[in-house]
Amino acid sequence: MTLLEGCVGVEDLVLLEPLEQESLLKNLQLRYENKEIYTYIGNVLISVNPYQQLPIYGPEFIAQYRDYTFYELKPHIYALANVAYQSLRDRDRDQCILITGESGAGKTEASKLVMSYVAAVCGKGEQVNSVKEQLLQSNPVLEAFGNAKTIRNNNSSRFGKYMDIEFDFKGAPLGGVITNYLLEKSRVVKQLDGERNFHIFYQLLAGADAHLLEALKLERDTSRYAYLNQKVSRVDGMDDASNFKSVQNAMTVIGFSEVENQQVLEVTALVLKLGNVELGDESQANRTSASSICDERGIQEIGRMMGLNSEELEKALCSRTVKTAKEEVVTTLNVIQAQYARDALAKNIYSRLFNWIVNRINESIKVGIGESKKVMGVLDIYGFEILEDNSFEQFVINYCNEKLQQVFIEMTLKEEQEEYKREGIPWTKVDYFDNGIICNLIEHNQRGILAMLDEECLRPGVVSDSTFLAKLNQVFSKHGYYESKVTQNAQRQYDHSMGLSCFRICHYAGKVTYNVNSFIDKNNDLLFRDLSQAMWKAQHPLLRSLFPEGDPKQASLKRPPTAGAQFKSSVAILMKNLYSKNPNYIRCIKPNEHQQRGQFSSELVATQTRYLGLLENVRVRRAGYAYRQRYGPFLERYRMLGRNTWPRWNGGDREGVEKVLGELSLSSEELAFGETKIFIRSPRTLFYLEEQRRLRLQQLATLIQKIYRGWRCRTNYQLMRKSQILISSWFRGNMQKKRYEKIRASTVLIQAFVRGWKARKNYRKYFRSGAALTLADFIYKSLTQKFLLGLRNNLPSTNILDRTWPAAPYRCFNTANQELRQLFYHWKCKKFRDRLSPKQVEILKEKLCASELFKDKKASYPQSVPIPFCGDYIGLQGNPKVQKLKGGEEGPVLMADTVKKVNRGNGKTSSRILLLTKGHVILIDTKKSQAKTVIGLDSVTEVSVTSFKDGLFSLHLSEISSVGSKGDFLLVSEHVIELLTKMYQAVLDATQRQLLITVTEKFSVRFKESSVAIKVIQGPEGGRNDKLRCKKKGSRCLEVTVQ
Repeated sequence: MTLLEGCVGVEDLVLLEPLEQESLLKNLQLRYENKEIYTYIGNVLISVNPYQQLPIYGPEFIAQYRDYTFYELKPHIYALANVAYQSLRDRDRDQCILITGESGAGKTEASKLVMSYVAAVCGKGEQVNSVKEQLLQSNPVLEAFGNAKTIRNNNSSRFGKYMDIEFDFKGAPLGGVITNYLLEKSRVVKQLDGERNFHIFYQLLAGADAHLLEALKLERDTSRYAYLNQKVSRVDGMDDASNFKSVQNAMTVIGFSEVENQQVLEVTALVLKLGNVELGDESQANRTSASSICDERGIQEIGRMMGLNSEELEKALCSRTVKTAKEEVVTTLNVIQAQYARDALAKNIYSRLFNWIVNRINESIKVGIGESKKVMGVLDIYGFEILEDNSFEQFVINYCNEKLQQVFIEMTLKEEQEEYKREGIPWTKVDYFDNGIICNLIEHNQRGILAMLDEECLRPGVVSDSTFLAKLNQVFSKHGYYESKVTQNAQRQYDHSMGLSCFRICHYAGKVTYNVNSFIDKNNDLLFRDLSQAMWKAQHPLLRSLFPEGDPKQASLKRPPTAGAQFKSSVAILMKNLYSKNPNYIRCIKPNEHQQRGQFSSELVATQTRYLGLLENVRVRRAGYAYRQRYGPFLERYRMLGRNTWPRWNGGDREGVEKVLGELSLSSEELAFGETKIFIRSPRTLFYLEEQRRLRLQQLATLIQKIYRGWRCRTNYQLMRKSQILISSWFRGNMQKKRYEKIRASTVLIQAFVRGWKARKNYRKYFRSGAALTLADFIYKSLTQKFLLGLRNNLPSTNILDRTWPAAPYRCFNTANQELRQLFYHWKCKKFRDRLSPKQVEILKEKLCASELFKDKKASYPQSVPIPFCGDYIGLQGNPKVQKLKGGEEGPVLMADTVKKVNRGNGKTSSRILLLTKGHVILIDTKKSQAKTVIGLDSVTEVSVTSFKDGLFSLHLSEISSVGSKGDFLLVSEHVIELLTKMYQAVLDATQRQLLITVTEKFSVRFKESSVAIKVIQGPEGGRNDKLRCKKKGSRCLEVTVQ
């Protein structure tokens, strides 16, 4: 661990030389200018606000700091958060992180960084992640409703927040509780120049869509609302519209329902609209001053949003009812009083809404009753404020900071020095300023400023801020930390900056002058009972729940506690809570007044370091011990480092600690043995102990693993030995069984050979030499019988397409097996033929004839095989005219089809009906149904057909016939395979000769006295018999393209 090597300046001010105010400031400035904003004083973290985003945050840096101890890496807020979390998780010590500093020093950002780190390093799981997300998402909601832009800070917390994050025994978050302190509700109705109202008002107007604004009766222009500072409506670097969406999403994650979200926004809008209620003077008959609402429309709109009659609301704003035990008196309010009532109502509505939001968040993140838990508290409270005009709010804020400074003094400076005395450790006392006298000046029960303020508010008679100041001057006239104009005059001091209505307190952070104007009113924090009752009558559910005292059944004449008394009580509870936990300090410093990056004001920082007591803290740290622990827990943690104390120690705790540290040979200067605790001076020594403990734990883990592995190996060996013995016994038994079987088989074989030898010997002696042939014949017949019987049982099916046949078992039966196969196939064919009808026989004969004529010759033949021959393709039965043309003596028509006749002269086609009978081919005109040509089958000598898929064919006729003298015919048919097959059979039946069918692409046809050469070619798209293109090539050539 090195704290000085390779770092900018001194990372821990305990090591600073020389230890002076000037050197401390120079060290902080040097580190700040090099963007090193964090510095240690022992375990106290100093954070200087950089006013810019630095690349030192995120998952990568979280992973680094969670694996190292406090001083092993650069100073960082993650290191302090890690120490607090590990101490809570591993040592069961409740923690609190106190973040202090002036307004604008970066306290809010520091608290968010602490929470983000803890959320990142604690446990995982669906429920755990949900709790972490709810805890983290509470920040943007509370910032929107509780933060505002001030002169010193663009995102200043205008309330105090203390969050207790509760964890289970594993360190996983269970939930939390948020406590808020003294919201600055006066900001709702009035802001200083250069400041804004709370963020939520600007976010609502900028981020809400038009539909939502219309529902809330709002307008987007901020200048339309009296409660919003018109000069400062936007903040550099802050996007109100996107922040509004983030707030809405955060409320959903926390568990706000849509109805609750809407109601919160409605109440927020009501506060804005109340500021626009104008009040005017009105005189009554008795000449007393009164007031009235100038804008009736506006008050009616507010009444509708509240669910309240506008007349009742106007009456509550402009009059006041005073009840006594005997009577009830109604008095009218003048304009100033009515305006005060209006502003008081707006402040109370907003303040109670904020409290309701905090309570609603607590409901979502609370931990169940009975669960054991550890607690880490994070305090983010308003910083010390010194303004030009300091009022009641600054007074109580600075009082709270005084108490926090007192906690720091007592738990770091005073407590540490007193602890050394109690433990009997030699010690040189370090002087420091104890601000207990200032806290006592403010909070003393009888003679404190708050007590006298409450007394002045409660006493009868004329009460004013002046009487309160006069009382302070009387009581504290000789107090060393109180000043006023009266006390200065008494001491003959002249200070022109002190006003007549002011008093001054010398706080630890400097002198602050307070103006007592409105102290009485702000402390009373009164809301007229008429307004509370009117709000309780409202029909708006959320608004009504904010004013339970308005219920007449719960009405009480008892005066409510003052604001000062409530705040004092809350601070006392907070202090008690902080004292019960182990503190971790983050001291935030503001480097300049202008929120500018890179600027370092030495005077401003010197003032802050002086009142924060940083120099005294360094002196105490340097003179004292960095770590102390009771002997019992210390021995329990480190006793494994000593041979005498491990694994068992029966002596006293202190003696055991001395034994452990004595064996480690540590320097006596590093150690001090107190009455009940061991003290260690340097963090290096503690790190050394932790490192030795880590190594020893590894050794013990290795020892445990070794013993466990040995036991496991022995157990495994014993199991293996038992298994081996069992397997060996079974193996030997099995080997003996196999050996016995082998011996037995050998014995049987020898016996068989002996018996065979004896049989052969007896055979030669008693039987004929021809017995071998008899035996061979018997064996052959037996095999033959077995073959035939097996064939009978395994005959294939009678389907003629099934050509399977069992193989012969022996080669001697191959010839017989083939003959039997042929016989069986012929028998199946005969059986199939016997089952056919005459018509089926004729169809098969035609198909067989077509196969013989066109198989492997004509491309369209395969397509025609599965299609049965129909014969009639023109509906001959329904066409009596065509039936008459065939003649009665011709018999039935063998084929009737529509063909195209090709003109041999010009290549054009004309449609014809072709009738094929037993003796003729008749061509009929399709239009006139008249026979154009009758061709006898004996005149047909040859048919030419192409090999393509087309239907073109030529009928070559005999020249001596009457029809043939005109020439041959060139026809096209879609059923050319069927037509030519039937024509072939008809010619064979009629003339007892076979018709010659030639398959060719080139042939000639006779045309009158000459011949025409026909050339058939195939087009690019393949042969289709429905489209032909004929082209004349000269006078004696015709080119036909089939496509």
